[in-house]
Amino acid sequence: MEPLTARKRRWLIARGLLRALFTTVVMVALYYVLPLDRRSDTFVFAVLVIGVGLLATMIAWQVRAIESSDYPGIRAVQALASTTPLFLLFFASTYFILSRDDPTMFTELLSRSDALYFTVTIFATVGFGDISAQAETARLVVTVQMLLDLVVLGLGIQVILGAVKRGKADPDN
Repeated sequence: MEPLTARKRRWLIARGLLRALFTTVVMVALYYVLPLDRRSDTFVFAVLVIGVGLLATMIAWQVRAIESSDYPGIRAVQALASTTPLFLLFFASTYFILSRDDPTMFTELLSRSDALYFTVTIFATVGFGDISAQAETARLVVTVQMLLDLVVLGLGIQVILGAVKRGKADPDN
């Protein structure tokens, strides 16, 4: 492996962040155009379980990619930059579906932008209070997101940093 010059490091970081930005733009565009209206609570919970499973699979794949990367620190930044928007859009979609299924789930009917705003507010632990879950189903989904937020922020970052350390410790890297 050739030494990492400052110029190459900047290029690798920029390329990775541009790739993550492109992926995020595509995911946001899909979020706004996919037909998510009129789904049942059962559908929402099935999607929730499947989505969490897919997210866990993606994180496991990202950890392996970090460990085997020539530049694990840079790969870790790319992994976080692509996994976090997927996590947030997944919950925003769930809240949008819940709101459309039953307008009394939240204090107001949520547009896609409102659902995204609500998701980021929960993730950032800001809790402005302008939108809140009113129905039991919505509160349960919000609770799942809050618990997973803690997992993503705590355990997720620890796993990714551990993968970086293992990648750097690998004599082939």
